[in-house]
Amino acid sequence: MSGLAQRPPVGEYVDLTGFQRDILWTIYHEGGAEYGLGIKDSLEEIGYGHVNHGRLYPNLDTLVENDLVEKNELDKRTNEYALTDSASQLLATRQSWERGEA
Repeated sequence: MSGLAQRPPVGEYVDLTGFQRDILWTIYHEGGAEYGLGIKDSLEEIGYGHVNHGRLYPNLDTLVENDLVEKNELDKRTNEYALTDSASQLLATRQSWERGEA
């Protein structure tokens, strides 16, 4: 048996795009809930350059459909996005794997 830690289940984390994973980590690092433009600003700060609405919101919608992000309407123009329990567990599992604990 190899000394490498077992990889987390393929069904979720690795099936996401890098951009979608970075969205999850951005929400996580912002305290678990964030509005769309805040997510956009954070992604731009970590090196994505200009993130347009046509890229961000369809990816957020995909994460909502996959039960990884919860979308709540704050007002007619603003939505808040929060990690679901599934996403929190997914990120925790990933962190454990990266530390060699899984």
